[in-house]
Parts: sequence; C-alpha cells; structure tokens
Amino acid sequence: MSVSIIGARLIDPASGLDQLADLHLEGGKLLAVGAAPSAFVPHQTLQAQGLVAAPGLVDLNVSLREPGFSRKGTIASETRAAAAGGVTSLCCPPRTRPVLDTSAVAELILDRARDAGHCKVFPIGALSKGLEGEQLAELVALRDAGCVAFGNGLNTFTNTRTLCRALEYAATFDLTVIFNSQDRDLAAGGLAHEGPTASFLGLPGVPETAETVALARDLLLVEQSGVRAHFSQLTTARGAEMIAQAQARGLPVTADVALYQLILTDEALTGFSSLYHVQPPLRTRADRDGLREAVKAGVIQAISSHHQPHERDAKQAPFGATEPGISSVELLLPLALTLVEEGLLDLPTLLGRLTTGPAQALRLAAGELKVGGPADLVLFDPAATTVAGEHWYSRGENSPFLGHCLPGAVRYTLVEGRISHQG
Repeated sequence: MSVSIIGARLIDPASGLDQLADLHLEGGKLLAVGAAPSAFVPHQTLQAQGLVAAPGLVDLNVSLREPGFSRKGTIASETRAAAAGGVTSLCCPPRTRPVLDTSAVAELILDRARDAGHCKVFPIGALSKGLEGEQLAELVALRDAGCVAFGNGLNTFTNTRTLCRALEYAATFDLTVIFNSQDRDLAAGGLAHEGPTASFLGLPGVPETAETVALARDLLLVEQSGVRAHFSQLTTARGAEMIAQAQARGLPVTADVALYQLILTDEALTGFSSLYHVQPPLRTRADRDGLREAVKAGVIQAISSHHQPHERDAKQAPFGATEPGISSVELLLPLALTLVEEGLLDLPTLLGRLTTGPAQALRLAAGELKVGGPADLVLFDPAATTVAGEHWYSRGENSPFLGHCLPGAVRYTLVEGRISHQG
C-alpha cells in the first residue's frame, strides 16, 4: 500500500532533520521525503498540516504479560495500547510463565505479535534459567530465536562469580546484558524510598544504597568482563552520576529511566494509593531532578514506559499487599510531552530520547526515518490535548494518570507504512 503524508513537520533526531515536508511511503518503506517520485500514485493521502511526523517511538520495557498472565494483559491488548501511545517498536522483559528462557517461548511471543500486527516486538531473553540466578540460560539459542538482549530483572544472581562468568560468556558473543541494579538484601521488604515520607507513613523503606551498591558492583563486573551493558530503570541521582562516570571512563554502558520517575516522587504516596506502588520505588524530588538532568545531558539516553498492567484485584488491597507497577505505555508520548511543556527538553531532544536513544542502546533496527528504511512513524498533534483514559486499550487500568489532561495527541501510528492506530 502506498501512502502520502502531506504538510507535516518532520523531526528525525537520528539525522537532525526538522523541517516541513511531505513523506511518501510504499511497500512498507519510506520512499521519498519532499516531492513524490514520478509515476507515484498513493492509495491513501493523510493531510498532516499542524502535525509532527517522527520515527515511531521505541520502548525498551513493556510487559506484555503473555504467556502466563493473560488476566493482566495479552500480546494483542498491550501492543494495541503501545500503538495508541505512538510506539512502533518495543522490548518485552522475560518475566512470563514459562519464563522467556527457551527458544519456544521467544518464538511464541514473536508469532503472536506478528498476528496482532500493532507494533514490532523485540524479546529480552532471561540471562539465567528460570530467572533463578543460578544457571546460565541458552543465550546463543535465544539470540538466534530473536532475543535482542538478556537480563534477569530484579532477580539477582545468587553468586557473584556466576554472574561474572555469565557476563564473560555474553561478551564472547557480543551480546547485550540488561541490568536492573538493586541489592536484594538492602531492598528486602521495602515498599517506599527510605526517607521522611516512608517514616511518616510507617512504610518499610528501600534505601538509595540498594541501587548504588548494586550499581557499583555491576559496573566493576562490566569493566572486568568487557560486556556491552544497559542499565535499566535508574531511580536515583547518585546512580545517574555513577553511569556518567562510567561513560567518561569509556565503558560500553547505556541507561534508561521509567518515564513516571521523571514526573512523580515519593510524596505521591501520602494517600496510600496503590497506584503509586512501584519497584524500584519512587524516589525524592532531588532524585527526580537529578534523573531529569541526566536525561537532558544524554547520560540517560532512553526514556521508557516500564509498563506493567495489572488486573483490578492486584491493586485492591492494603498498600503493602498490592502488586507493584503502573500501566502507562499508551500514554508514553503525551506524558513525555509534559517535559517539553515544563521547559526541561526541546521537542527534538525529547523525541531523540524516545526513538534514536533507545534504538541505539540495544542496537535495534528502529528509531529513525531514512529513505529506503522501514516506514515506522508517529503523527501527533502537539497543540491538542489527550484526556488519559478516554480511550483505553490496555487490560491494566492501574494508572495514576487516568483522568489527567496531557499535552499532545497521537493521530496516527504507522508500522511499515500500515496504520496500526488512528486517534
């Protein structure tokens, strides 16, 4: 199918383009920017005056919940939600049932994602069998099945020597390892950031050192093993400083942050709403500001949703008995645009943190618009408003942003030139 997009403001952070331009798509590829090729006749024309055309967003952490947790979400429902948020490519973590530690599970996820057709899915394989941190998973077989990186989530290895050997093995095959750095013992039983808010509410705390102690160890192991590493879901300003220092030393490390950590702080917990129960926890205003500066400087090159949908019962209990996580992927672009509205980032820089940055971090074939490349893009109206929850596609309604008026609105999401969402 051929499509012409007329009069959009084209922003492509990868090439630095920011101009009014027409785009012409054919055969799932970007055929031309500007004038249409001779004899090109579009089957569909989208009038995009006043809209921004950008590469489709790349989200490095979207829990699809399938297989095993379909009461919380399915591949079809959560990729549909992602497309509504402007996402055309996403990575799903290995915490499924069975765990994503075999080729069969990876192939099942990819087959169902292709059947749904809402966006491209890149699985993250388990670094250890069963995510138990004891035996290395079959990393090469998982890579061959389509896994783009490997991680253990918040499940730590039981033995540091075993982890070191796993990293050395991954480095041998030039595989990327994803770290969620949190010390198990320091974080044990914690529900909120250890500080005045947690003390006032009587909630057990997770200290800053739960992140920084584990991060220091992980960075030293990265340096020793030479593995390519991505640090996911940073929550502290000190942690961001440690990543900056590692990058300055030349270590091959990248990082991402959950978008909600750039917006919320632990002060949101004062009403005991389980919608703010996340792990790692929301941190202080100073941490949030430090993370924002790291995003602005490019130390943290990727902003992700860290979408975790839950069924209603999972959040309807006393705070400490609820399951952590926020459903947020379909608000990824409007929520991110609040950072532009507040003057933290300009629009091209923000889009870079949502497209080129994450794609480069995990070496994905995504996040840019180039002639001859995949026609994966989002068209959004920066002057419009999104009422969060007015249209909701995720099975998880566990979002504290429902009902909020957010800047910008996704009008079209296109995957390989095909409209996967129209708003």
